[in-house]
Amino acid sequence: MKRILTGVALATTAALVTATPALAAAPKDPVVAVKKQLVAGKGVKFSERTTISEGSLRQVFLRRTGTLQFKKSGIAASDITGKLNLNASDLEGLDENGDNADEVATLKAMTQPERTIRIGTTSYISGGFWTTVLPEDKTWFKAPNGPTGGMFGTFSQPLNLAEPATLKTLLKGAKTTGSGYSGKTVIGDLWKASPWLRATWLTKPSAKGLKAAISWRITVNKAGLPTRVVATFPASALGDVGGGSVSVDTSYTGWGSAVSIKAPPAEEVATTFKDGEDDIESLDLPLGSIAG
Repeated sequence: MKRILTGVALATTAALVTATPALAAAPKDPVVAVKKQLVAGKGVKFSERTTISEGSLRQVFLRRTGTLQFKKSGIAASDITGKLNLNASDLEGLDENGDNADEVATLKAMTQPERTIRIGTTSYISGGFWTTVLPEDKTWFKAPNGPTGGMFGTFSQPLNLAEPATLKTLLKGAKTTGSGYSGKTVIGDLWKASPWLRATWLTKPSAKGLKAAISWRITVNKAGLPTRVVATFPASALGDVGGGSVSVDTSYTGWGSAVSIKAPPAEEVATTFKDGEDDIESLDLPLGSIAG
């Protein structure tokens, strides 16, 4: 009898184990995973798409690709190229010789890609809008303490998941999903935590903008490394660029790959614009007009 009862118990246990759905394992801590990637000479690649929505209108605004190079304490360098969802053919019919000739020339220049190489906190920016303000014999502008992504960076991914401090801030109170995490984070908290965000947005958000929230979801792989992040936030957080919302979908690939980012040749670099100014803030950047 004892053997029979034991057999029944074992069979019942086996049946329960078989019938009980396997619980999904919680994803590994991405903060720990990313910290392990911060090795000099290593890095990660990314690609992203920015979409602007207002009312029933929803359209792709910007596409970017880039590479981040690491050092032990964080991001050592970056090389990013952005392209507006705007082509020269979209501007056909505009008067190039009229009263708004300068504006038309600027718009045409902005149909071309913009590239930003950043070494430490020094940025080298080329292409796009910058071709209209550089001396004729130069192709790059050198900006100490410059932006991470030129002018287009304002509309880029505000969440840099290669920053452990940013990840840590995001994960406070976040929900665990089957493939990662989701949550909502106040922009002011990210502004404090993220040197990348402070160097990317050309101006600090207003007091109202800092109180706005970014809704986000992060996908991680088995090692806990981020493979995708989608962030959505009010366009008003960027300043006077109209209403609606901005959504940025970024994918990461090649964590731990060898990366070596260099500054452009010195002879191609200008330290002043053709008008003699040397500060990006002296420029009238047409952010509102291109986003409106």
